[in-house]
Amino acid sequence: MISSRQFPLALTAAGALSLGLATPLWADEHEPAWAQGRSADMADSPLSPHATPLTTTPEEDIPLEHLRMPDGFSAAIWAHGMPGARMMALGDEGTLFIGTRNIGRVYAVRDNGDEREHVVVAEGLTQPNGVAFKDGSLYVAAINRIFRYDDIESHLANGEDIPEPEELTEAFGLPDDEHHGWKFLAFGPDGRLYVPVGAPCNGCEVDPDTHATIHSFEPDGSDMRVEARGVRNSVGFDFHPETGELWFTDNNQDWIGEHGPGDELNRLGETGEHFGFPFCHSVGFSDPELGSAEDCQDMTLPAAVMDPHSAPLGMRFYTGEMFPEEYHNAIFIARRGSWNRTLSVGYDVLVAKLSDDGIRADLSPFMVGLLDPRENTFSGRPVDVLQMPDGALLVSDEQNGAIYRISYETPEYME
Repeated sequence: MISSRQFPLALTAAGALSLGLATPLWADEHEPAWAQGRSADMADSPLSPHATPLTTTPEEDIPLEHLRMPDGFSAAIWAHGMPGARMMALGDEGTLFIGTRNIGRVYAVRDNGDEREHVVVAEGLTQPNGVAFKDGSLYVAAINRIFRYDDIESHLANGEDIPEPEELTEAFGLPDDEHHGWKFLAFGPDGRLYVPVGAPCNGCEVDPDTHATIHSFEPDGSDMRVEARGVRNSVGFDFHPETGELWFTDNNQDWIGEHGPGDELNRLGETGEHFGFPFCHSVGFSDPELGSAEDCQDMTLPAAVMDPHSAPLGMRFYTGEMFPEEYHNAIFIARRGSWNRTLSVGYDVLVAKLSDDGIRADLSPFMVGLLDPRENTFSGRPVDVLQMPDGALLVSDEQNGAIYRISYETPEYME
């Protein structure tokens, strides 16, 4: 359990976001982005990202029977047939919107009672990972492009064609880097739209007002504000239901080592805090190329640290009444799973229970079974979690293009 101490860091005030960058000095046009930072003695390493299937997984091949959870919890396939399903957002009328990466689609799933039907809302976009919903409108982030689909649920309910969206790209002015450029979107309790901007590299110095940040905007893209700095690649965050504080996951640097630095769960206690990248990682791990011991004194430490390279992504606070009281205000975290270590980790959902002072978190497994450690193979990749109005928890599985519904009933021996 790690303390989230806060240290002052002198940085320039927030400035305007850049619309693009020149080719960075660390880039090599002959190597893929994921290989950046790989040392010469690792040039022959077999480690590389796992390809995501772009075709539909038949329902009978979805590994539901592999899933294991604490007593009383059970899982069912809530929706399937959506290759690459990742981040989720729920509409006012119960429509589930789902972003993707490599397949370039945004899906909408409507619940008709005993079954769900899905349609493609948008396709041909560049990594439309981030989706958010507010005041009847769906917001979609595709790298630097931001789209707003107004009154979308009524069009879906009436079987109408989806109208052309309002494009807000110019107003938001986000960088167009694709490396760590896929977005997560969420509206905060202040009504602002929060948008992460990942580092366009594995490890490099960046403009602290542009990259490795979490920004917030008014819904129309105006009034940009830098909320957090030193955040290498966050693809999931949520707001504490009582304090309103921003909590977020962060994926740490590759190729430093298979067993470090650990991935992070962070708490933003004050606007503008710096979380270390690229100088210091995790709980005081000084970067071997860019960092020094002094850098680690000038960062906000994680609230909790996870396995290195486990890829924690979507996370949400649980506020429902279906699950036992011990899960109230706990955080569920989906971990997509590793590619850059020999013995795989992740491919699961963790639960983080906050300390009494609200600044630390204890982590424990919640949904496991998709990783077979004996064979070092996996059968699914959780990416996001989302609470439903009835208190059930949805989990998206990018590998199988499916959405699981996790529910709870008190076991008989506990009654």
